[in-house]
Amino acid sequence: MVKQMNQNQSQNQSQNQSQDMSQTSQFKAPTVKAPDYIRISGIAGGLFTIFMLIGVMGAIIMDGKVSDTIIGLFVTFWMLIATYVLFALKIAKQWEKAVVLKLGRFNGLKGPGLFWIIPVIDTTPVWIDHRVMVTPFNAEKTLTKDTVPVDVDAVLFWLVWDAEKAALEVENYRNAIAWAAQTALREIIGQMTLAEILVGRAVMDEQLQKIIDERTTPWGVSVQSVEIRDVIIPQGLEDAMSQQAQAERERQSRVILGEAEMQVADSFAEASKAYVNNPTALHLRAMNMLFEGLKDKGALVIVPSSAVDTMNLGGLSGMVSLAQQNQISRPRQE
Repeated sequence: MVKQMNQNQSQNQSQNQSQDMSQTSQFKAPTVKAPDYIRISGIAGGLFTIFMLIGVMGAIIMDGKVSDTIIGLFVTFWMLIATYVLFALKIAKQWEKAVVLKLGRFNGLKGPGLFWIIPVIDTTPVWIDHRVMVTPFNAEKTLTKDTVPVDVDAVLFWLVWDAEKAALEVENYRNAIAWAAQTALREIIGQMTLAEILVGRAVMDEQLQKIIDERTTPWGVSVQSVEIRDVIIPQGLEDAMSQQAQAERERQSRVILGEAEMQVADSFAEASKAYVNNPTALHLRAMNMLFEGLKDKGALVIVPSSAVDTMNLGGLSGMVSLAQQNQISRPRQE
């Protein structure tokens, strides 16, 4: 019993360890990004390396020729210059502007290009990108005005037109814009029916752009456009809409067929007026119809007896058969 208990404990410990290892393997180490206020440019790093080498090489050359105090001052001088250049020299790209704070107070905007700051006293906590930015956002299982849950995906195009407001008026303008766009999308979906969303995407885009732009203008951000990418509806509702569309097409086809029958009836009514006072024309038309029906070999045409009596087709058919018999008997007599 004791052995079994020990074995069970060991198995439980091994299972717990394997679970802990699997859980730890699922978590990835977060990527650490250096803050903007200590951003170091490549030129500053290169100059720092050069000045440090000058100090070291100078100390090596002066070793034994001058006193250690002078060598120490020489090395310290070049180290201070190298450190100052490393943290004071900043370079902003063509599409960037750096927000400079002097002892925590807004001092101005720098860039694009090369500029200098005073280390420790000046900081550049925020670098603003003035290019057009793209932010995808969505609204999952949001109820429409007619209580239909839909998933809507959209894309927001925006840019920062006032770097000072974007840095000072809102903590993180990127996250604020994304949340403002998502809440505006949910608000618009709740005010429209499913049919309006599926058909009037252009109207929905305009309303979204207007609402989001009103919210982001105080932050120095301008919305260029909003585009709805996809609208996903429940599968059952999609099947029902497909059946409805098929039924609608079938109804339209039957309506068109009925209209065609009415036109044909009207044409026959007009034609009957022409045959009322002209029996000869009616007989010729009847003969033409019989001829068309008997042209094909093996064709069988059934004519009502009333039609035969009315149009005198019995006498005509007898004359035709008599003529055929005469044509057959002549060669025999000859």
